[in-house]
Amino acid sequence: MKIVKNILISKKILLERKVRTILSLSGIIIGVCAVIIMVAIGKGTEEKIVSQITKMGSNLLLVNAGQVKIIAGRARQVKAVTTLELKDADSILNEAESVKYIAPAQTKKLQVKFENLSTKTNIVGTTPDIVEVQNYTLSQGRFFDEDEDKGLRRVAVVGQTVVNNIFERQDPVGKIIRIGNVPFEVIGVLSSKGLDVNGMDQDDQIFIPVKTALRRVFNLTYINAIYVKVKNSGLMDQAEKEISSILRKQHHIKEAKADDFTIQNQTTVLEMQKESSKAFTLLIGSIAAISLLVGGIGISVVMLISIKERTKEIGIRRAVGAKQRDILFQFFSEALILSIGGGVIGVIIGIIVSMAVAFFAKWPFIIPINAIAASLLSTFIIGIFSGVYPARKAALLDPIKALQFE
Repeated sequence: MKIVKNILISKKILLERKVRTILSLSGIIIGVCAVIIMVAIGKGTEEKIVSQITKMGSNLLLVNAGQVKIIAGRARQVKAVTTLELKDADSILNEAESVKYIAPAQTKKLQVKFENLSTKTNIVGTTPDIVEVQNYTLSQGRFFDEDEDKGLRRVAVVGQTVVNNIFERQDPVGKIIRIGNVPFEVIGVLSSKGLDVNGMDQDDQIFIPVKTALRRVFNLTYINAIYVKVKNSGLMDQAEKEISSILRKQHHIKEAKADDFTIQNQTTVLEMQKESSKAFTLLIGSIAAISLLVGGIGISVVMLISIKERTKEIGIRRAVGAKQRDILFQFFSEALILSIGGGVIGVIIGIIVSMAVAFFAKWPFIIPINAIAASLLSTFIIGIFSGVYPARKAALLDPIKALQFE
């Protein structure tokens, strides 16, 4: 009963000093809130990356021209080169036993016009197999076929972002657009896919036959990528070795020389993205932990000021029979209420903000149970350490001197 009574007294005292209580709580609230938000964002982005790669297929390889490195979780070409050609893609398809589909690609951002509207978007010259390789579906019309690619036909399949930018409410199928200065007939519209693992809009692009693209739009003889779908995920290592061997042979690369191409495995990209996300979450979590520590120091300072203001009250309580342990528990409970109360409020605010961020960013919201538990445990420990010294100092005050304090 005495413990409950002391807690109620502590609550009353804290509510009487609202401004000071809010300032004491703010450090703990901000620290806990930051931990919850950053861990939730980290988990949400990681889940979204996994989902995107799963949709594309775990048995996907990407062959890039030149050397490509992962920088800050993104694939970046070190130097622009022209070492990949259409015949390389044909050789991989014909000679690699583990390969199921091949889709060579050359991409360039160009101006696209329809009537009075225009937009700048990614023009992707590729083959019909890109649909199977990257699991695309169409919401309208159809994809171009091999005959249209071989015949250098000027046909295009557009993404949803392109539709929104230049067609407004018109049906795009059958309309004529101009890519650069070349007219193309729109024969299909891709279903929406959203952002890829690098944050690029997969709907802001137009697919055209690769031979048409190279000859009539880009005026090039080379491609910058080859998308490869392996027969199953168990053959990924074999596929990489086969592709490497075929391309080195095609490019006449001697044994001592480095590859003039880069093979990226989706699983490797996924792991790198996860590591990047974890490192970011850990960094922000560390900053939030410092905020918690500062909050604990703030509570200790407020408690020490409170002791000085209530010295006479402590003397009166001691004079009427209160023991040292009663005074000790009184101030200790105030520190715990501030710390744990701030932790609970921080968790609630953190969850609400995390839900809002996940909603607007359109990624999965995952409640970070471990982060919540760790935050609440931290606030309890902070409450203990920030309350022990002030509470002990209050309990050891000499009752007579306390009564005489002005």
